[in-house]
Amino acid sequence: MPHRLALVGIGKIARDQHIPAIAGEPAFDLAATASRNATVEGVAGYRALADLLEAEPDIACVSLATPPQARYDDARRAIEAGKHVMLEKPPGATLSEVHDLQERAAARGVTLFATWHSRHAAAVSAARDWLSGRAIRSVRVDWREDVRRWHPGQDWIWEAGGLGVFDPGINGLSILTAILPDPLRLTAAELTFPSNRETPVAAELTFAPLGDAPVGAGFDWLETGEPVWNIAVETDGGRMVLSEGGARLMVDGTEVATGPDREYPGLYARFAQLVAAGESEVDLTPLRHAADAFMLGRRVEGDPFHW
Repeated sequence: MPHRLALVGIGKIARDQHIPAIAGEPAFDLAATASRNATVEGVAGYRALADLLEAEPDIACVSLATPPQARYDDARRAIEAGKHVMLEKPPGATLSEVHDLQERAAARGVTLFATWHSRHAAAVSAARDWLSGRAIRSVRVDWREDVRRWHPGQDWIWEAGGLGVFDPGINGLSILTAILPDPLRLTAAELTFPSNRETPVAAELTFAPLGDAPVGAGFDWLETGEPVWNIAVETDGGRMVLSEGGARLMVDGTEVATGPDREYPGLYARFAQLVAAGESEVDLTPLRHAADAFMLGRRVEGDPFHW
């Protein structure tokens, strides 16, 4: 029988991605939701997770799609109730709170899955395989999109803990850390903050070279037109470009791998595997790089941002 799963946070990402992915995963049955302002037709809805857990004691798994600033309390509540927990990216507002959840899940004997959906894009594994054994000469990440298109009216992203442009940029970091053969270390950052907001609208990151190979990343939330979600790597075997958020791999201008969007179905399939195996998966490397950028970053004040 499928695990009865509760989805917390019924916003844009839940409706666009989580709900369809759950419906397509035979290991789970969407049995209940918790949201202050929204429900899902045909599914029991509650205003808070505490109410849900009291009314639905046989819920086995909880998926949290709420903003990171508010996620810790619900994650802790679910873990202490003995539920397996899946966290939308970024897994939390701070590294410390996710480490705490990791320890609590281990002590309680439940699964904790900190997800990075972009790692499940169609061409990411092919890019990792292609880079294996090749000498890297340079790495450049460009992650630019229009915040008004992808996060319309969502003020939480501009509040402390909301990450600002790192909300999409961390997707690029999650792919980068999955495909490179060596770990990265951030050495410098420049963060541009709108004068009326608490989180950055643009960022430029510099990592320690991989050997002699420079590594850099640029994020911008005011890109007009189609988004630019690219990772370019120059190697001794040619130039690799992973584009479309990891969905398309080109080598020296020739397409090597592509495929449909299966990122969130991939997450729920992986969650099912972890629950069945009694294991957790909590890789905080992308969040650590984002945190390092906030610690090292030189602040630049930009124009005010208005919706």
